[in-house]
Amino acid sequence: MDSSTSLETLLLCADRDAGERDIAPPLHLSVPFASLFDESAEVSGAPHSDRFYRRYGHPTQTRLEKVMSAAEGAEAALATASGMGAISTALLALLSQGDHVIGQRSMYAGTLSLLQDLAPRLGIHVSLVDQTDPSAFEQAVTHATKLIMVETPSNPLLHLTDLAAVSALAKEHGIVTIADNTVATPVNQHPLELGIDLVVHSLTKAASGHSDALAGIIAGAESLIDVMRRTHVLLGSVISPFDAWLTLRGLRTMLMRVEKHNRNALAVARFLAAHPRIAAVHYPGLSDHPQHALAVGQSSGFGGLLSFEICGGKTAAEGLLSSLRIPANSASLGGTRSLAVRPAAMWTRELTENQSAEAGLSPGLVRFAVGLEQEDDLIADLGQALDSLPAE
Repeated sequence: MDSSTSLETLLLCADRDAGERDIAPPLHLSVPFASLFDESAEVSGAPHSDRFYRRYGHPTQTRLEKVMSAAEGAEAALATASGMGAISTALLALLSQGDHVIGQRSMYAGTLSLLQDLAPRLGIHVSLVDQTDPSAFEQAVTHATKLIMVETPSNPLLHLTDLAAVSALAKEHGIVTIADNTVATPVNQHPLELGIDLVVHSLTKAASGHSDALAGIIAGAESLIDVMRRTHVLLGSVISPFDAWLTLRGLRTMLMRVEKHNRNALAVARFLAAHPRIAAVHYPGLSDHPQHALAVGQSSGFGGLLSFEICGGKTAAEGLLSSLRIPANSASLGGTRSLAVRPAAMWTRELTENQSAEAGLSPGLVRFAVGLEQEDDLIADLGQALDSLPAE
């Protein structure tokens, strides 16, 4: 398939081989394979094959990688056991002791913990900057900077990073760039087209879409993915065949689901923005969002994740969550059912109280991941929950 093939068709057909008779892809559970392999194709001294030993890859994983590389417009992809498996593999493959990486103050808690806690123990220096200011990245560059790690929109504050500006800066200095595209998905945003070198995803979220698969992916140039694969084999963050199969099944309908998420989230954000009990709504699809113009310029949709500050702080946020009838009070996003959480409480396992404050996770912040419910039902449920709160 060429570059003119639509995303809808790529999600359905990018993994199909000529003459294949299976309509639903088979599930390959074997760990070792009895196949012969090409001894010239090696990864860390062992063959690079999906029919050698499952830690090096398996046929179901290969199909998933074909679909995701096609969806992101990448030459190649590497599937991992989780989104953090993808991020950890990428960072450890590219960085060594003494290197410097630039990240963002607003990022997924697991990524922040990796950068703030694990990287320094390995002798890797880290700078976290305000992603909304492109000049902040430039000011943080040093002679030792090897990597810029971004996430846009960021989880949970929905801050945006100017991908074209960051990628141009990185190329000027010979720095590799990685963008976490989990929240946006390939339906809404294509970082590689804007000059980013590698894209990572937690496929657990909207890509698989049913809250029943754990998976991650790295996509980019084949030369970089080969580097990732060598480290991946050593780290062993191996996706199981069943998780790969479930994720592949979910990808077939990702476009339709994400388009519904886009519509639902925008409707919910508009309702919340007009409600007197809400102090602020974080959603780049709102016309008064400070980065709305950037969102329109680098994405085709605004995603299914939003967050908001409720008047009354922690007590009011907890009261709201306990009064909601449709969303579950649960982690994750991008699934069929709406989920709502208080990030300051959810991420205590990964971030200290000070780190949470630095990341902007106020006690009254609520993260709302919309599902596929009818938007009027979601709005009515939020309305009754807000109305049930005690008067201030």
